[in-house]
Amino acid sequence: MWISLVLFVCVLFVALQFVRKRPKNFPPGPAPLPLFGNILNLNLENPLNDFQKLREKYGDVYTIYVGSTPMLIVNGMQAVKEALVTKGTDYAGRPQDLYSNDVTGNQGVILADYGSRWKELRRFALMTLRNFGMGKQSMEERILGEIQYIVRELEASVGKTTSPQVMFHNAASNIICQVLFGRRYNYDHYNIRTIIRCFTENAKLASSPWSVLYDSFPIIRGLPLPFAKAFKNVATCNKITNDVVAELKKTRVPGNPQHFVDCYLDEMDKREAETEAFSEKQMVMYCLDLYFAGTDTTSNTLLTGFLYLSTHPHIQERCQKEIDEALAGKDEPTFDDRHNMPYVQAVIHEVQRIANTVPLSVTHCAIKDTQLCGYSIPKGTLIIPNMVSVLREKGQWKHPDQFNPDNFLNSEGEFVKPEAFLPFSAGPRMCLGEGLARMELFFITVTLLRKFKFSWPEDAGEPDYTPVYGVTLTPQPYRLKVQLRGTR
Repeated sequence: MWISLVLFVCVLFVALQFVRKRPKNFPPGPAPLPLFGNILNLNLENPLNDFQKLREKYGDVYTIYVGSTPMLIVNGMQAVKEALVTKGTDYAGRPQDLYSNDVTGNQGVILADYGSRWKELRRFALMTLRNFGMGKQSMEERILGEIQYIVRELEASVGKTTSPQVMFHNAASNIICQVLFGRRYNYDHYNIRTIIRCFTENAKLASSPWSVLYDSFPIIRGLPLPFAKAFKNVATCNKITNDVVAELKKTRVPGNPQHFVDCYLDEMDKREAETEAFSEKQMVMYCLDLYFAGTDTTSNTLLTGFLYLSTHPHIQERCQKEIDEALAGKDEPTFDDRHNMPYVQAVIHEVQRIANTVPLSVTHCAIKDTQLCGYSIPKGTLIIPNMVSVLREKGQWKHPDQFNPDNFLNSEGEFVKPEAFLPFSAGPRMCLGEGLARMELFFITVTLLRKFKFSWPEDAGEPDYTPVYGVTLTPQPYRLKVQLRGTR
């Protein structure tokens, strides 16, 4: 009903909308309709299959229109590499007049446009995460400490079935909370439950037809439609974060940082006055950016991993054998132990490939007139890297459409990482939290497989591997049967 009403309102204003003429030597694509562009040609609930069909017809780089706005869909390893790496700076911008930007108030780092503010924020984040032990012992201790809470939950479910969704979301959330705020929360705490709920709802809205309508028809933006809920959710998360920051300030010792917020406040002190990049308002959305990026992708990758491990017992058993041998006599793993676990590494990377948690990456934008695969691309053109086309591209993988760890093993059984493995994107805008995510996936997978056996419940029917589409891909809800392994 609401969509019909919105479309009716939009038609009334058709005279105010114009489809831009296709620039000279611009990538091909389906002919756009006035006002609507190509949105009526796509399944907005999940356009990934439509994008593949358009690739087969128009090639690796083609154009679709969302309303009057052209967007390039970039497919395949070579084209994506050119856009993100070879000419990464040319396409390092972010669009600044879309739904997601308005929801976040153009604050934070993920959606920040290319420029001095973004460079400062990214440089600061990389330096701070490195100084707080990314890949070092202190970060290992934080992750292993949180895993003990997962272990307790699973021990309470031994002999029964359990849904791991909330558990993995809470664990990933708490790990990033320790980095950002130096604290963790009980899994039923208001803050953690509320922020995860808000993020989940906003992720669904951002990938729904409502966000497309918002971007296509600016005249509807002030109407009380479902997309308005995202603004309320961000306000809720802002309040929670502001309250936490206020508490942290009471015990803060300037010059002796204990977490990301302390580091940010120290940086503000050095500058003596708020700047575009360093202000308390900017800090709050920065924290929420990192919180979301550090929670949703990691938890959904873990959910995908344990779905496949529970339904592929031979792969799980081979992992456990390798873990037992590599960790014989050790109480806990270290991150360096991964070098003695080529098969486990292959499995974790294959899970990341299959999970493909951010299938369309984050929209890029050309910061100047440039080229892509021989086409002329004007400044301001939006670029969507289709990561599905890379992570499942024939010719890049031994088994592109199967879950098979051999995709990451050579003929000697050694771990290898193909060039097309880009789950964290690539180039100037690649994921800030890659190091943390890699550590979390390794430690959680190894610790849980060392202690527990996971199996598919006998009465659960056939597993459904089809993910739920969204800004991040999420496995269908499922349950696991949990058993303790025998004495090692």
